[in-house]
Amino acid sequence: MKRIAPSILSADFGRLREEIQAVEAAGADYLHIDVMDGHFVPNITFGPVMVEAARKISCLPLDVHLMIQNPDQYIPDFARAGADVLAVQIEVCPHLNRTINLIRECSMIPAVVLNPSTSLVLLDQILEEVDMVMIMSVNPGFGGQRFIPNSVQKIQNLKKMITERNLEVDIEVDGGVTTDNVATLVRAGADIFVAGSAVFHTPDYKKTIKIFREKMGDF
Repeated sequence: MKRIAPSILSADFGRLREEIQAVEAAGADYLHIDVMDGHFVPNITFGPVMVEAARKISCLPLDVHLMIQNPDQYIPDFARAGADVLAVQIEVCPHLNRTINLIRECSMIPAVVLNPSTSLVLLDQILEEVDMVMIMSVNPGFGGQRFIPNSVQKIQNLKKMITERNLEVDIEVDGGVTTDNVATLVRAGADIFVAGSAVFHTPDYKKTIKIFREKMGDF
């Protein structure tokens, strides 16, 4: 099953309750929350308080992406706040097995994230331990960026790794995902699609998500 995860980074923060409820009513599968600390990426966004607020508003699974230094320090906080999926950047985790184990111990689904220039080789010893791998198809830090084309080949190569090892690991794509390229990403092997401005900057969320789903089958 292919899933759509609208990113609230592109929502109208002045109407955040209404925005979250609107994408849930429109048929979103996940709610994606980008956590940035101003160190790993050049931007500052949310913390556990935002996740806790979203949990009170929505019944959707909360897909939380930590773009922060020292994620282990905050994993229990995000669990208590109500995160369902917790994704950490592979580049900042020197003891990745320990980090993944901590996420599981806190009853969340563990995922790892690779930046555009990060090699899939770093997944070699950890792929069996995670439930999801997120491929960043833009350089993280800001919404509304243009999709990096060679991400398609990276997704294909990751799908091959997963298949050859007979694993059940979802591939999530984040960055520049639109109704124009989602069919290509499905063909490449992706399962979950983070869409920020491609959903929240349209006048009719239900219609937009319907188009996404139609395009997901158009390959």
